[in-house]
Parts: sequence; structure tokens; C-alpha cells
Amino acid sequence: MPEFDEKVLDVFLEKQLQLFPEEVATTREEAEDFLEECMAVVVKGAKEVWTYFDEEGVDISEMNEADILDADEVFAIGDGRFLIVEA
Repeated sequence: MPEFDEKVLDVFLEKQLQLFPEEVATTREEAEDFLEECMAVVVKGAKEVWTYFDEEGVDISEMNEADILDADEVFAIGDGRFLIVEA
């Protein structure tokens, strides 16, 4: 199981409404449980976000890096990492 550090959990808690119509978690523990259940991933940079979507079979042929990083399911952690949550 992936481990989500406090920074990842805090970003998800703060920005979860960009993906969901209402909060799905209110504590770090709830956020971690939710992210584990969703099989969310943390990647180390924009290139890995691109690779993730490509490997998952998402049609990204007409998207640029900015489009992918602006996707609702992509959360910038602020330290170069990104959290990807599939809803």
C-alpha cells in the first residue's frame, strides 16, 4: 500500500473539492483511507504525470503538459510531486 505523507494528505484535504462535489474526508486519517481505497498515486514530477496517464490508456494525444497538470484529478503538492486520484 502506498504511504501518503502529511503534506500530500493536507493538499488533498485542502483541494479535494476540485475533483469531488463535496468533501470526502475531513481528517488526515480519512484522507489516507480514501486515497488508499482509490489507489491514488504520488508521482515525482510532471513527466511522471504524463507517463501515468499514458500507461492508464487515457487519450492524451491532443493535450499538452499544462492541460494534464490542470486535470481535476491531479493535485500539485508544491514540492515537485503530484497526487493523482482517479474518481
